[in-house]
Amino acid sequence: MSEPDAIRASDAEREAAVEQLRVASVEGRLTLGELTERTEAAYTAVTQAELAVITSDLPPVGQTHTPAHAPAPVAVPQSAARRWFVAVMGDSKRRGKWRIDQGLGAVAVMGDVVLDLREAEVRTGVVDIVATAVMGDVKIIVPDGVDVDLEGIAIMGDKRVQVLEAPPGMNVPLIRVKAYVLMGDVKVIGDSKARPVKKAWAAWRDQWRELRGELRDEPRPPLPPSP
Repeated sequence: MSEPDAIRASDAEREAAVEQLRVASVEGRLTLGELTERTEAAYTAVTQAELAVITSDLPPVGQTHTPAHAPAPVAVPQSAARRWFVAVMGDSKRRGKWRIDQGLGAVAVMGDVVLDLREAEVRTGVVDIVATAVMGDVKIIVPDGVDVDLEGIAIMGDKRVQVLEAPPGMNVPLIRVKAYVLMGDVKVIGDSKARPVKKAWAAWRDQWRELRGELRDEPRPPLPPSP
C-alpha cells in the first residue's frame, strides 16, 4: 500500500491549485515572480502532498475575508487610463516592489524605459502594456514561464521576445504587449536574459524540495560535522 503522502495528484487537482494561486495573486498575496514559480511547481507536482505544500500559506478560494467597510474590487477595462512611464532623452525605470492594477504605457523618445515586473503585485488577470519607442528602447523584464503576446509594428527598428515561455495548455500569467517602434527597440526578456532578482526565503520551497527528495529517493546532502 502507498503512503498517504504519496497519493498521486490528478489534473483537476493541479488546475484547482493553479486557480487558488491566481486568486491569491489578484488579492495581492503573491508577486508575479512568486505566482509564476508556484504555478510551475503545481503543474509539475506528482502527489497531493506536493500540491498542499505549494498552497499551504494561502487561504482556500472563496474563504478570503474582506473588511465590511472595504469597497468591492472593480474590474478596470483595458481602455481605461493607463499608468505611463515616459523617457524623453533620458531614462525611466521601475523595479522592485510595486503594484499593477491597470494597463501600463511606456514611451521612449531618444531615451530608455525599463519595466521590471518580476516583483510587482499584479491585481489584473492580464498585464496589458502599450510600448512606443522612437529612436529609443523599451525593455520589459518578466519571469521565465509566463506567456507573452507581442504584436505591433516596427519601422527601421526591432521588437522581440526573449523569454522561456511555459508549455502550451498551462494556465500561466499572460503579458500582452502592443509595440510601436520607429528606429528603436521594444523587447520583452526573461530571468535568463536579465540581472537575477534575489528570491525571498519561503517555507513552502524548502518543504517542497524536501518532500520531493523523500518521495523520489533522491540522496540528501550530508549533514555538517558536529563541532
